[in-house]
Amino acid sequence: MGYKVAVVGATGNVGREMLNILEELEFPVDEMHAVASRKSKGVEVSWGDRTIKCEDIELFDFSTVDLVLMSAGGDASRAWSEKIGKAGPIVIDNSSAFRMDPDVPLIVPEVNPDAIKLATKKNIIANPNCSTAQLVVALKPLHDAAKIKRAVVSTYQSVSGAGKAGMDELWNQTKAIYGLGDAKPKKFPKQIAFNVIPFIGSFRDDGYTDEEAKMWDETHKMIDPAIKLTVTCV
Repeated sequence: MGYKVAVVGATGNVGREMLNILEELEFPVDEMHAVASRKSKGVEVSWGDRTIKCEDIELFDFSTVDLVLMSAGGDASRAWSEKIGKAGPIVIDNSSAFRMDPDVPLIVPEVNPDAIKLATKKNIIANPNCSTAQLVVALKPLHDAAKIKRAVVSTYQSVSGAGKAGMDELWNQTKAIYGLGDAKPKKFPKQIAFNVIPFIGSFRDDGYTDEEAKMWDETHKMIDPAIKLTVTCV
């Protein structure tokens, strides 16, 4: 028996990839719904060998599905995830909105699968920042064996984390450097083509960025708050 699944944010890059991965994994789906904002109602997205039309999040009846994958950004998650959870389905939230909520488990299956027991409080499961997810998979067995005291971490992240605007800027600047256009930055503070920028997100009062803070906060929640982390995100 399969599940009734809704992907919220189905027209975005991540939402479309979620649909692709569910198909590749042959995840048992009886019904698949693509859900997005009203402006995307009727937009077609691929699901397996067919296309499905996006439904309006304002009108969709979430009580009719078992599982909701949220990938519409933090603002949308804060506005909708708890409402959806109260309607009955389990929400797997891909944003940062609920990661540090004490009533929401933050889970990487290879690291802390038992935390799923907490999901019944709000019917929400959070997944961590992409860099944290990779980090904790490496740290957990080491910590179990020897207790990690400190970790120094540097990440070199793709522009796709900034969405379509970030990817377009990299593409356009790459062309411009070869004489085919304007390389002036718009999305990023400096030229990103053939370059690295040593911060992601917004700077905090302590000199770290919020992207860097996510990595230690989420690692502490999933593994051990006693681990000291020094993080640089590029």
